Amino acid sequence: MIKIFDTTLRDGEQSPGCSMNLNEKIQMARQLERLGVDIIEAGFASSSPGDFKSVEELSKAIKNSTVASLARCVKNDIDVAYDAVKFAAKPRLHIFLATSEIHMKYKLQMSEEEVLEKVKKYVSYAKSKCDDIEFSAEDATRSDVEFLCKVFAVAIEAGATTINIPDTVGYITPNEYADIIKRVKEGTKGIENIDISVHCHNDLGLAVANSLSAIEAGATQVECTVNGIGERAGNTALEELVMALKTRRDYYKKDTNIVTEEIMNASNLLAQITGVKISPNKPIVGKNAFAHESGIHQHGVLKERTTYEIMDPKSIGLNKNSIVLGKHSGKHALKDKLNELGYEVTSDELEKLFIKFKELSDLKKTVFDEDIRAIMVRELQNVEDGYELVDYNAFTSDGKDSKTVIKVKKKDEIIEMVGSGKGPIDAAFDCMAKITGSEIKLKEFSIYSVTQGKDALGETIIKVENNGRTYAGKGISSDIIKSGILAYISAVNQFNGGEVSEDVI
Repeated sequence: MIKIFDTTLRDGEQSPGCSMNLNEKIQMARQLERLGVDIIEAGFASSSPGDFKSVEELSKAIKNSTVASLARCVKNDIDVAYDAVKFAAKPRLHIFLATSEIHMKYKLQMSEEEVLEKVKKYVSYAKSKCDDIEFSAEDATRSDVEFLCKVFAVAIEAGATTINIPDTVGYITPNEYADIIKRVKEGTKGIENIDISVHCHNDLGLAVANSLSAIEAGATQVECTVNGIGERAGNTALEELVMALKTRRDYYKKDTNIVTEEIMNASNLLAQITGVKISPNKPIVGKNAFAHESGIHQHGVLKERTTYEIMDPKSIGLNKNSIVLGKHSGKHALKDKLNELGYEVTSDELEKLFIKFKELSDLKKTVFDEDIRAIMVRELQNVEDGYELVDYNAFTSDGKDSKTVIKVKKKDEIIEMVGSGKGPIDAAFDCMAKITGSEIKLKEFSIYSVTQGKDALGETIIKVENNGRTYAGKGISSDIIKSGILAYISAVNQFNGGEVSEDVI
């Protein structure tokens, strides 16, 4: 059985513009739990107060999956990480230290002996707090393998129950990676009953191939992310790895605990939370993955699906029928649909969502699954003590600057300003800049139709830069100007996180 370690909420969130607020992280974590993920890496607790709170709250919310927090080989990191995960039913501390010559020389400025001593000291310290310890050798694939074996032997003796061999910069090739795994298995003292994990980046497009090669060589855990998001070119895509193992079980002869029918729910939820659209030709979850335009392909599939489809769409939770709710639907129907789409809500949350649903169903004749997801994502974006839109008015005419008046609420304060610009959205952004006093740079602006028809909801996605960090803001409304304002507010409300102090695995 291959364990699936999901790092969507840690490494995935480090992808520029993919920051999530606490509500979004909790919903995503619950979906990962329904997906059957063995370990959820909830964050890097010591990187910021926001990350600490997220890890702590996820530890309380998740009951079946192991919850892990990343930590450097630093006492304070380990203390903070444990304080965050100690509430979990199954807590894990994930400790890392670089082992490649280039990292030891230029970043750590440490000798091999100093690295070995530090691993021994801090893995032992972590073990004194938590039974489940994973140790990662950062940049392992560019490390000397003999030294790597010494490091892992020290970590195992100090109490590590999982050792991780990450391809931190996406450098390795499948055959080379398999060779490293085999040499580590053969050359590391005490490794016999230890899980061997792999964590691959996709800089050369080889993350999934390298992970599969590692499994063949004896790896028992794979670290991955939903939709393959992550630093730079991303990580091993969970859905691709899992479906490769399932579809080609005849070859790999390995299983996972993943409930594959929940894959589409996880993929769609993440895409809506982050605002990062899925490429149409993305394997498994792209909209073209089970689409057939060629006449020859269509003819074959109509006669026998397996002529051109190696997977059943239903095996990943793909449902062709998306028209399910309307203005006469009740709360029970809405709750059932939310559960079907992978959301978990309380009675109070359902009451608020039902009001939003009724408002939408009065505007639209047909409510689609995507509309329901949009309502839910809009609610998840509400941040405690953040800005909340109260009302707005836009005035525009040909040849003149547009004016937009916006009224927002922050805590108990009502703020109203007037902005001007070349169009109503430009004027709205000028107005919001005055309200928030934020010096941000707009990097990207996109508008999408959530569903079909003239009454479709519009989703505005913006990416902004603030203090050198990129944030994505999402706004959803049948009114495009309003969706733009909501997107701006969504981005501004994220300016409460801290910077990770260094690049990590």
